[in-house]
Amino acid sequence: MDCAVIPLARHKNYFLVQTVDFFYPLINDPKIMGKIALANVVSDMYAVGVTTFDKLNMLVSVSTEFSELERDVIVPQIVEGFLESAKEVGIRVHVQSVSYNPWCIIGGIASSLCTEAEIIMPSNAVDGDAIILTKPLGTQLATNAYIWMEEKNEKYLKISARLSDNDIRKTFNNAVKSMTFLNKIAAQLMHKYKAHAATDVTGFGLLGHAKNLACFQKDKLSFVLNKLPIIANVVTIGEILGQDLKLKSGKAVETSGGLLICLSADNAKAFCEEFFMLSNKEQQAWIVGSVKRAKERDACLQPNAEILEVDQ
Repeated sequence: MDCAVIPLARHKNYFLVQTVDFFYPLINDPKIMGKIALANVVSDMYAVGVTTFDKLNMLVSVSTEFSELERDVIVPQIVEGFLESAKEVGIRVHVQSVSYNPWCIIGGIASSLCTEAEIIMPSNAVDGDAIILTKPLGTQLATNAYIWMEEKNEKYLKISARLSDNDIRKTFNNAVKSMTFLNKIAAQLMHKYKAHAATDVTGFGLLGHAKNLACFQKDKLSFVLNKLPIIANVVTIGEILGQDLKLKSGKAVETSGGLLICLSADNAKAFCEEFFMLSNKEQQAWIVGSVKRAKERDACLQPNAEILEVDQ
């Protein structure tokens, strides 16, 4: 599961829902990193339908390689970005003491006291469900390409033979927009459209998280994926560098990805349409597969899966 759901012995009708999550910087803008870190932490809670929070602690570890000046410039910007996005969540952040570490680490601990009705357990998918994805794939290659462009290294030189700097910059900006976007709307709509199960897509890639979600189901089901929405230009970047295999097989690592949601096929189109409208027509959701009865709990990507280039 994406987070702990703990029944409270002294309060029979309540559950403590809690998650701890952190990661390392993947872009050079500290404020944006703070925003991405916040979105990544609360995403685990959104994946089980929790949309309100009681406490959010921020965790920051400063690299021992930072100079005092770097520390004093970078850390406040990370905190600023984290706090700014937390306002969208609607919760006050408690900043824990900043520690030192060989690596810079950013994350947090999110907690919510919930009734059973506020939680959507990730185990009730049924045969015939549609599978929805609420963010495009390809964030890792998109952010790496931008760093390579800044460094003007060998990989950038290969990419620049087919893509302009503006193309790379636009791809990066689309990835940042996606990573900083909260999964809050998706979680709210999960309740409205009676979702049966969900997870968020991060380090194990789309297929990895689909397999993990399938393993949690009460019934023996297969999650069959047939579409891969990918940020525009990322497939091209992967093909140029010979790094497209993981991307096209649904195994590419993602950061602060979307929710992968199972719900009735009758509700899937309406979910996607309302998601688009509630995001001010800035974010899309896609029906990327279906749930089938099976002999074993698993997930697969169809060999002829359609790749959708997403430019938003």
